[in-house]
Amino acid sequence: MAFHFSRDTKVFMKFHASASGTDDALYEIPVLDGYSFSQATNSSEITLSEAADSSGNSKRGRAMFNDSFAPAEWSFSTYMRPTTSGSGDTWASNGHAGNAKKFAVEGPLWAAMSATTYNLGVGGTGAPTASSFEPNVFNFQNSNKVALGVFDLYFVLGAAKDSSVALYTTGTDGVTIYKISDCSVGSASVDFDIEGLAQVAWSGQGKKIKEVTQLKTSSGGATSPAVAGEEHTVKGLINEGISSTSNYIRQKLTSLAIAFDLSDSTGAGEASDGEDQLLADKTYNVVLTGGNITIENNLTYLTPETLGSVNQPLGHVMGTRSVSGNFTCYLNSAADGSMDLLEDLHEADDMITNSFDMTFSIGGASAPKVAVAVPNCHLELPTHSIDDVIGVDVNFHALPADLSSATASASANEVTITYTS
Repeated sequence: MAFHFSRDTKVFMKFHASASGTDDALYEIPVLDGYSFSQATNSSEITLSEAADSSGNSKRGRAMFNDSFAPAEWSFSTYMRPTTSGSGDTWASNGHAGNAKKFAVEGPLWAAMSATTYNLGVGGTGAPTASSFEPNVFNFQNSNKVALGVFDLYFVLGAAKDSSVALYTTGTDGVTIYKISDCSVGSASVDFDIEGLAQVAWSGQGKKIKEVTQLKTSSGGATSPAVAGEEHTVKGLINEGISSTSNYIRQKLTSLAIAFDLSDSTGAGEASDGEDQLLADKTYNVVLTGGNITIENNLTYLTPETLGSVNQPLGHVMGTRSVSGNFTCYLNSAADGSMDLLEDLHEADDMITNSFDMTFSIGGASAPKVAVAVPNCHLELPTHSIDDVIGVDVNFHALPADLSSATASASANEVTITYTS
C-alpha cells in the first residue's frame, strides 16, 4: 500500500486553441498547496409518519434515493507568471507561444474563462498563426456567450515521483489519475498581498470525476495499438515556462492608477453643504496596502430530473458576468490622495453613477508584470479602516461602457488583463 502526498501531484488542462478540435493540447498548470476536487450526490429522503397500531407499534423507518450527481467542484491557486517563449519556438511545435512571443503560464485558464477557445480568449479569430501566436492579453471581448470554454482537468496523484515523463499510468510508480470532464471556470480572484507573490485563486465546476487508466503526454494522438481508457491530445504536453525562476511577480511593487471620468458619470457632484465635488476629470495619488479583484461568471450547471434514474450533469450556462473588488490604502492628507478621494465621494451626494478609470499594475512598471485595467468602475463610499495606522477601504464594481450595445468592445469591456515579460 502506498500513500499519496499532495506535493507530488501535477495538474494538467486539456484545452483547444480553435474550434476545429485538431489543436488540443495538454497544458501543465503548476498549482499551489491547498487544491481540491470533489463531487456529491443529490438525494431524496422518504420518511414515514403514522399513528400507533393496536399493539402500540409505529413504523419509524426511512428510505433514500439518489436523484442525480451534483456537478464536480474544483479549486486551486496559481502564481501569475508572465513569460516569453524561446527564440525559434513556435506554438505549432509544442512551445506555449510563437517565436519569442509573450504568454502566461496559466493563460489557458483565463482563455477558458473569457471565451470558447484559447485564440478567441486573446482576441484572435479561427486558428492561431503558429509563429505569431501571442496569448498575453485577455480582454473578455468574446465572453458574451451562453456557454464558454470547456476543458478537461487531470489531477495526477504521485506524478512527481513517476519515472516516465511521457506516460502516466494508474497503478504504476504510485500514480493515480483523476479526470474531471467538461470543466468551466466559475471565478478567478486576485489578492494584493503586498508581502507575497502575485497569484490567482481559481474555482469552477465540471461534469464528472472518474479515474482513468492512462494519460499520454506526448503528441500525436492516441497510442497505437489503442489502450483502453487512455487519455491523449493531438499536440501533447505544453509546459514551457514552468521551470523558470524569473517569471514570478512581487506584489509589493504593485501600483494603482485611478482617475475620475466626468463624461461617463451621471448626476451632479453637488454637496448638501454647498461644496461641489467631482465636477471635472481628476487623477488621484493612491498607494495600495492591499486589495482584491474578483471576476465571476456565475455559471450554472444543468441537470435533468427524470424519475427512476440517477441523472448526470449535462453542461453549463453562463449567468451575469461580474467584476468587482476592493483596495485599501492609508488615510493621508497628500494632494489628491486618499483623504481627498474619500471626501469627494462622500460629498458628491447627488451623483447617481460615478466612473473611475483604474489600472492595477501588478509588479510595478518593469517586467515581469500584469496590468489589470478596469476602465469604468463605480466606487462605493470609502470607509475608514481603524488599525495602528488609519486606513481607507474602497469597494468598486467594474461595469461595461454600454450595457445595451451590440458591440463587444462596449458591452464586454469591464476588464482587460495584460501579461508583460
